[in-house]
Amino acid sequence: MTIKIRTLLSACAIGALATTAMAETLTIATVNNGDMIRMQKLTGDFTKKTGHEVEWVTLEENVLRQRVTTDISAKGGQFDIMTIGMYETPIWAKNGWLVALDDFSADYDTDDILPAMRGGLSLDGTLYAAPFYGESSMIMYRTDLMEAAGLEMPEAPTWDFVAKAARAMTDKDKEIYGICLRGKAGWGENMAFLTATSNAFGARWFDENWKPQFDSEEWATTLNFYINLMTEAGPPGASNNGFNENLSLFQQGKCGMWIDATVAASFVTNPKDSTVADKVGFALAPDTGLGKRGNWLWAWALGIPAGTQKEAAAKEFIQWATSKEYIELVAANEGWANVPPGARTSLYENENYKSVPFAEMTLKSILSADPNNPTVKPVPYVGVQFAAIPEFAGIATQVGQEFSAALAGQQTAEEALAKAQALTADEMEAAGY
Repeated sequence: MTIKIRTLLSACAIGALATTAMAETLTIATVNNGDMIRMQKLTGDFTKKTGHEVEWVTLEENVLRQRVTTDISAKGGQFDIMTIGMYETPIWAKNGWLVALDDFSADYDTDDILPAMRGGLSLDGTLYAAPFYGESSMIMYRTDLMEAAGLEMPEAPTWDFVAKAARAMTDKDKEIYGICLRGKAGWGENMAFLTATSNAFGARWFDENWKPQFDSEEWATTLNFYINLMTEAGPPGASNNGFNENLSLFQQGKCGMWIDATVAASFVTNPKDSTVADKVGFALAPDTGLGKRGNWLWAWALGIPAGTQKEAAAKEFIQWATSKEYIELVAANEGWANVPPGARTSLYENENYKSVPFAEMTLKSILSADPNNPTVKPVPYVGVQFAAIPEFAGIATQVGQEFSAALAGQQTAEEALAKAQALTADEMEAAGY
């Protein structure tokens, strides 16, 4: 889907409002998540203030990752701004593919960006992408179904409790499934969830010598637990479900629990979209008692590909879209519960936002994720739901396809893990690890 937003101003207005010499048309690639759709609707404010027009290229998550990676690595020049995350940013910055964002105005207040987000989007202390929103993952659950099952959700539950509750809440005759989890193949889809989950079970992608660990007992426990739980208490066709599909199921009242991005909280509690908006509770992602929770750390951020001819205008847009003022704009139009979360410290100090029911749990989840120490056993990589090496995206996409096939019943968990071990070992050997 491509959305084009134009606001025509007189020459005098453009001269008065724009901070660059002339008005530009920016092409921005973004993901089809709710906060980005909301941003598109508000872009007239940016155009009014600067004279710049915006053309949006809005894509499903897996397609976006592929398109922007191909374009920036080939210096294709299709986009002036790309929506990227914590995985790509430091790697691409090291390759010289991104413009440094080290000259924003004092009013922008870069120091207000949450340290976890700023650190993950920087290289050697320099910011290369600005977070539109930040997230971890947490449990969103139906309070009415939990009560009907005779259970009470702890603030920090175990996976054993979650599995028990999921089975108790499932009523397939009524199309109510105890738990909805990502199954769609993709390094940022099912593998983001499963990698974070595996951390809680004591698994890791690589040992300290970069040897793949899919032949370990911990990975076997993780994948079998996930498949068994989804088979007994998950929705049909779960291997095709990613973030947006599970969001829709939860909003329709078909999920007892959903463990996914904290940013989804505003969408499941918005009565305009959710049939269960007044029946949602929140808890930390589960653990197994080993000291690590199954929650990730991520930011969808805006970066500028090196070589764009519209760098100045692109920086203006990013400053607008990731500013404190933009948060106020969303709050004025949509309410405080719907502002982009997880990016700025000041948001969590704002009295208007403190009353939002999921604000505190979102911040707790973000602060509990540790990308420098993501696993029970030591690892040579940084990253909670990914390993921050260039080869990871390609390898994890292939592994995700094997795990999705196992969830669909096309092969056993053991067969999927054996294939994952072999292909990862081959790719890492070819890469020289």
